[in-house]
Amino acid sequence: MGTFILKRMFSIIPVFLLAALVTTGMIHLSPVDPAEAYLTAAHIQPTDELLEQKRQEFGLDQPFFIQYANSIIKICQLDFGISYVSNKPVWDEVITRIPATIQLALGSILIAILVSVPLGFLAGIKKNSMIDHFSRFLSFIGASIPSFWLGYLFIFFFSVKLDLFPVEGTGTWLHLVLPSVTLALPLIAIYTRLLRASVLENMNEPYVLYARTRGIKEKIIMAKHVLRIAISPMITGLGMNLGKLLTGTIIVEAVFSWPGFGRYFIEAIFNRDIPVIQCYVLIGASLFIISNLLVDVIQMVIDPRISRKVGYKQ
Repeated sequence: MGTFILKRMFSIIPVFLLAALVTTGMIHLSPVDPAEAYLTAAHIQPTDELLEQKRQEFGLDQPFFIQYANSIIKICQLDFGISYVSNKPVWDEVITRIPATIQLALGSILIAILVSVPLGFLAGIKKNSMIDHFSRFLSFIGASIPSFWLGYLFIFFFSVKLDLFPVEGTGTWLHLVLPSVTLALPLIAIYTRLLRASVLENMNEPYVLYARTRGIKEKIIMAKHVLRIAISPMITGLGMNLGKLLTGTIIVEAVFSWPGFGRYFIEAIFNRDIPVIQCYVLIGASLFIISNLLVDVIQMVIDPRISRKVGYKQ
């Protein structure tokens, strides 16, 4: 297993280099001049002399590959430059916003798992029952309603009308409820259907029939064997969404004024804060890679068939 993880870690390097190449190329492909964007954000009238001075300061007068090499060195030192708006190091501002995004991501994932696992499992073993019809209805609602509209509905009913939860911001666990549920509902819709379909498929597998012929109780077969294998597609989907949640769910953070990483990115776009945008792209790529690696490791642990394919024995 260690060899597998080591190989995957090495495979991260070319992806990271490609992401750094894209972020460096953004400066040259973008119609916005970084020097002009900096002066505009600082409320300084751009002149030819000031523009040339800032281009030299940012290293934009150097060849592209030298800029690329310099950016790699700085990234390895966690130096993403200075924000054009706040005039502070980008990394120092990012690490103050990431905890809020992690809190929101973990809250939404926890709600999604607690609801979708029992609901999807019961819907699969009790096909066409009331709980199955309810899971279909909940999945339809979760997949159909846009997150921003759902967020505003929650604010209107639970904050304005019933005064149960705060409208915006952070501070207590009550602030976390509405944005977490808003993010969790689409995930519940996806995971419930994935788990239901996987349970139905695995119930017809030979290992289930063999377990029944051995006289093992049906509840043990379903809980210990079927659920363990059937949950694999759901974990894959969880890994795909984890990176997205950790990079900040932009719309939900904007709706609930959540001071997270995604909202910081939106503000950077409006302010043409290029160092922040570059930092967001690189961190986003890294989080997606790491989350997929974690999912692969978990899949190997819970599914012996995957372990045998990669040559790892439990």
